[in-house]
Amino acid sequence: MLNIYLTFDGNAKAAFDFYKSVFGGEFSEFATFAEAPADMNVPDSYKNRVMHVSLAIGDSTLMASDHVPGCGPALVKGNDFAISITGKSKDHCDTLFAKLSEGGEVKMPLDETFWGAYFGMWTDQFGINWMINYQLPQD
Repeated sequence: MLNIYLTFDGNAKAAFDFYKSVFGGEFSEFATFAEAPADMNVPDSYKNRVMHVSLAIGDSTLMASDHVPGCGPALVKGNDFAISITGKSKDHCDTLFAKLSEGGEVKMPLDETFWGAYFGMWTDQFGINWMINYQLPQD
């Protein structure tokens, strides 16, 4: 499944409150950087920014976060979105990641994350930002 992932500069909550008013529904996920692990070293002034928000719209999901300096690439108009793939397995993620990142630039290698997923980010050889996420089974 492909979805769009947007990046904002501090106004993700306002944007998603607006999108929710237009499309209806509820946020399926909402977390701020205050909930991030301490080793991310998020400055106090950024802890109220959105770390992740998801809103189902029909069969798709619109997702976003606010940018925090030092967490991912610098935010520049034009790189403020990515195509997000929902992986079917770790092997599926490995295959797609290897093929789609060939000739591009890996931003975050595939690895298990604190939110219980296998996740990676890259920019492909054509300058398009991608991310892949596979939610790991609960033990």
